[in-house]
Amino acid sequence: MSANLDLVRSIYADWERGDFGSAEWAHPEIELVRADRPEVSDSVGVSGMTETWREFLGAWEELRVEADEYRELDAERVLVLAHWSGRGKTSGLELGQIRTKSASLFHVRGGKVTRLVLYVDAERALDDLGIPSEPSPPSS
Repeated sequence: MSANLDLVRSIYADWERGDFGSAEWAHPEIELVRADRPEVSDSVGVSGMTETWREFLGAWEELRVEADEYRELDAERVLVLAHWSGRGKTSGLELGQIRTKSASLFHVRGGKVTRLVLYVDAERALDDLGIPSEPSPPSS
């Protein structure tokens, strides 16, 4: 297992416990991109990422994410397919009632995440990366 994969697994271990407070893993100039959101949603730097997370987390109670699969794409990128659970503070909507299959693409250099691309829809992430969502049938 590579150091990049170990780093991403450790980040998700915290997130799976609902602990989104650490940013020690982030490069000081990290770029956070929410890829499939209609509004402009990029931020740069740890403080920008922190503010974006604070806004997102503030809308939910008991928010958790669980990694379903880790894919090391190359020497600098790790893709995580995951699902979310939690309840909307205002709406009371349970995330389990809606599509929650998401993806996170981590770009890692020098032991720090330099870019984090978040996808609400895992299928969109796979499409953007040119990765088939289902295994290809064997060729005859």
